[in-house]
Amino acid sequence: MPYSRLAHPSATIEVLKRHGLYTRKALGQHFLVDDNIVGRIIQTAQLERGEPVLEVGPGIGTLTDALLNAGARVVAVEYDTRLLPALDELRGESRELHVVSGDAVRIPVQELLTSAGPPTALVANLPYAVAATVILRFFEELPSIEHAVVMVQAEVADRIAAAPGTKAYGAYTVKLALRARVRTRFPVAPGCFLPPPRVESAVVRLQRSDLGLAPVLAAAAARAADAAFSQRRKTLRKSLSAGLRRSVSDVERLLDAAGVDGGLRAENLTIDEYISLGRVLGQDGQDSPIG
Repeated sequence: MPYSRLAHPSATIEVLKRHGLYTRKALGQHFLVDDNIVGRIIQTAQLERGEPVLEVGPGIGTLTDALLNAGARVVAVEYDTRLLPALDELRGESRELHVVSGDAVRIPVQELLTSAGPPTALVANLPYAVAATVILRFFEELPSIEHAVVMVQAEVADRIAAAPGTKAYGAYTVKLALRARVRTRFPVAPGCFLPPPRVESAVVRLQRSDLGLAPVLAAAAARAADAAFSQRRKTLRKSLSAGLRRSVSDVERLLDAAGVDGGLRAENLTIDEYISLGRVLGQDGQDSPIG
């Protein structure tokens, strides 16, 4: 018994032809046609029956079909209106599928809430162009999201999982780590898609981190990371001065209060050190104090 009836090249091509569809390169559309990978995604997600799940970029419904078979209650957000008729076929078979037409980068989160309650999981083969943005956005704006299993470009997976001191470690890594941490990762070859992408892919499982951060502190730590990485080849005292538009002397006081060495570069700081920087950002009077 397949996880998804659509996770095969012939099944995918048949649906595309039936609806007069073709892939749109500008939208990064690559349809997953390997049921083994679909099954591994479902197994990694460890969903409970009846769990509300958010899916972004369902396409023709390949992963959607597997999620419904696993007993999930799915809210699927699709940007390409040409694909809606294919999704309507699945919706006609299951009352547990709610399709929303819109841009997942901008759609108000209120539109993603149904009678099943707010989604507790994000499970998706994400459009590569917006994958990083979508993951961070929903961990920031949907506190109900407890975990995510997402297909992304391998390069994005590197940024998500990067450790301090590595080339892939950047402001995005820090901002996501304030909300969630990687628990699992596995590669997906180009041949698992139709058409095959020119890049390697990976599936990552993220678990929400309970760091006990107040929203204002998390936002300040994220701002500190953006400023620090604005000129990542320079020392912290210089990059923060430029990124925060403050004098070097002001930045030195901030660094001293946070207990952070201004001679380091942004990539050398741990998540805890960025939290310390965020905590003292308001002490110079240009921001509200942060507790």
